[in-house]
Amino acid sequence: MALDEALLGAFKEGDRPILRLYGWPRALSLGRFTRLEKSLDLARLIEDKMPFVRRISGGGVLVHGGELSYSLVLPRSLVQERGVKESYRYLCSFLIALYKKMGYTAAFCADLQLEQKRCESCLGGNEAYDIMIEGKKMGGNAQRHTRHALLQHGTIPIVKYASGLEAFFVEDPGLQGAATLEGLGCVLSYEALSLLLCESFCESFEARLIKESLSPEEDERAQRLLEEKYTQSEWNIDGKKGDLNGKAL
Repeated sequence: MALDEALLGAFKEGDRPILRLYGWPRALSLGRFTRLEKSLDLARLIEDKMPFVRRISGGGVLVHGGELSYSLVLPRSLVQERGVKESYRYLCSFLIALYKKMGYTAAFCADLQLEQKRCESCLGGNEAYDIMIEGKKMGGNAQRHTRHALLQHGTIPIVKYASGLEAFFVEDPGLQGAATLEGLGCVLSYEALSLLLCESFCESFEARLIKESLSPEEDERAQRLLEEKYTQSEWNIDGKKGDLNGKAL
């Protein structure tokens, strides 16, 4: 999460869009405005040594581990005329294409005319541009807007959610009713899924990927954020550490 914020903060007008793929250890991430006491049992988290971190994006609590995650950083000008909701439709189109390439029919909640509901857990709620497969929610996606740039990050769950995770939540997090590739009968390695995702991304946006390392500025910024923010309870528990200007959605 420190690296996502570093990439967003270092992004300048005229920079090429960034696609980053990564994985997580077993952990929980909280949305920017999540009130931990309304969502999670903090004493249980500490007792069981369950790692958790607060994101700079919106949304609810998300369970991690056993998934492929992506981050997109791009100029706001590319989606500004679409508005927030339609930017989700546009930017998530490569995920719809990915699932189609894998043989699944994926659709947005809005297109299925499903009733929207909010929940402290990401997988327990339905937003207009959440992705559904076989009646189940597939991962989650969230955004953060700054003056010049936009971050969108999300997950493609590979393995089934482990039992017992519900004990960390104040209310049912919806894990057992959520979709995963394993639950859909698909067995793919992290590497194979990464290749398919890159193919779908390039086809959807008529893009060409160029592999690059972090710039010295991005690396230094990420290390500083890790030490001063993302390992601090002031941010992860209370959400009170300094933050980028912008909107979390």
